[in-house]
Amino acid sequence: MEAENHTEVSQFLLLGLSDDPKLQPLLCGVFLCMYLFTVLGNLLIIVAISSDSHLHTPMYFFLSNLSFVEICFTSATVPKMLVNVQVQSKNISYIGCLIQVYFVMIFAGMDSFLLTVMAYDRYVAICQPLYYMVIMNPRFCGILVLISWLIIFWVSLLHILLMRRLTFCVGTKIPHFFCELTQILKVACSDTHINNIVLNVATALLGVIPLTGILFSYSRIVASLMRISSAGGKYKAFSTCGSHLAVVSLFYVTGLGVHLSSALTHSSLQNLIASVMYTVVTPMLNPFIYSLRNKDMKGALRRLFNLPASCL
Repeated sequence: MEAENHTEVSQFLLLGLSDDPKLQPLLCGVFLCMYLFTVLGNLLIIVAISSDSHLHTPMYFFLSNLSFVEICFTSATVPKMLVNVQVQSKNISYIGCLIQVYFVMIFAGMDSFLLTVMAYDRYVAICQPLYYMVIMNPRFCGILVLISWLIIFWVSLLHILLMRRLTFCVGTKIPHFFCELTQILKVACSDTHINNIVLNVATALLGVIPLTGILFSYSRIVASLMRISSAGGKYKAFSTCGSHLAVVSLFYVTGLGVHLSSALTHSSLQNLIASVMYTVVTPMLNPFIYSLRNKDMKGALRRLFNLPASCL
């Protein structure tokens, strides 16, 4: 197939999750339900936090930002897939693919940054409780979130500019349900050496460094808890970290699955499963984790809907 300049390639073909026409309605229904659960669940957390003065604290400020990012993360991929299934088309424009790559990278990176900031918040709350409100003041919390957005905006833009250098063949097929950067680099017709180097460096910086920060924060938390004599005191202090730890584990395990399945195997099915867990299932589960494991969130939801204390 003749290679042409990327400016002449108007569209790509997203192969999706399955070519079986009998499975398309089922896949559409399942992903639509998961998408609605994700949007409604995370939106409910944002509304509950903003409407309850008891939750106007740094921890819940970061949680509301995380919920917003989760909505955007899923919205960057699932709606386009649902539209393609409904109209029975596999096409995505070249510009549309670039936009999708850009926003997927932004929201995945923000997930990582926000989870790191939330771990730091728990570290300050448990290890330096007397200085918590002084350190985690509203201005500082806003600056942390703003810096995270600025960093990931520029890193994602760098990837897009590097992608613009690549050439693609007419009728290029992407074995995925959305435009994932690693898959696009694999189907490019030109040399992707520089792109791969930048991708690996960015993955290390934006993945490994935040994870290291999370692990360091929790190592200090555990060391601080070991100095508490009563078991009840240890449980009460660490209980505020349970939901965050569950979300961190889910995010990084599925993220690692996506990276390994793309780098070490040539199975598109394994990569698709890992990507579904990372981009769809994880954002859907986060509201359930935070609402079911967090007494403050349960109380806020009860007050929001005027439910009796026996509910939730």
